[in-house]
Amino acid sequence: MSTPPNSEEFYEKLKEQLRETANWPAEYLYKFIVKTDNKKIAKLEAIFNNMGAVINTIASKNGKYTSVSVNLLMRNPDAVIEKYKEVAEKVEGVISL
Repeated sequence: MSTPPNSEEFYEKLKEQLRETANWPAEYLYKFIVKTDNKKIAKLEAIFNNMGAVINTIASKNGKYTSVSVNLLMRNPDAVIEKYKEVAEKVEGVISL
């Protein structure tokens, strides 16, 4: 889910899908890929700090990239999208899946 050219349209579509597929509040699993860089990973983790998130990181086979999974309880689809936007704004080069 890297940010597409028309991101607002993309986020509206995502919001609708989230509304249709879950009863809110609900557990949500974010998945991101970043180049292996402790500062970027720390920045990503800090965005979800103090929210009760379970965060797992796994380095790729060659160690060039790191997968970051964040599982937490979100109150509604708007809150999910806010976090995606915050990550895209604060963590350079992040790929959202």
